[in-house]
Amino acid sequence: MAHYKAADSKREQFRRYLEKSGVLDTLTKVLVALYEEPEKPNSALDFLKHHLGAATPENPEIELLRLELAEMKEKYEAIVEENKKLKAKVN
Repeated sequence: MAHYKAADSKREQFRRYLEKSGVLDTLTKVLVALYEEPEKPNSALDFLKHHLGAATPENPEIELLRLELAEMKEKYEAIVEENKKLKAKVN
């Protein structure tokens, strides 16, 4: 039983190490990006390698631009929907 607790303790230490170093967050982001891909790549492993290989510390400006892009996409979709409604109303 003592051996089981020692292994569990090492596992927990390793998990905390991965969490503190940002590995878990990075892996989560890459896996979410793969999940959200509209057209899944032929090789998920190549997708992960590409995105992990390109992983660099995020520039705050890049993150702001990504947020702005997401907002603009939402606004665009709302305008397209409004346009459809107005065209239907005119006809």
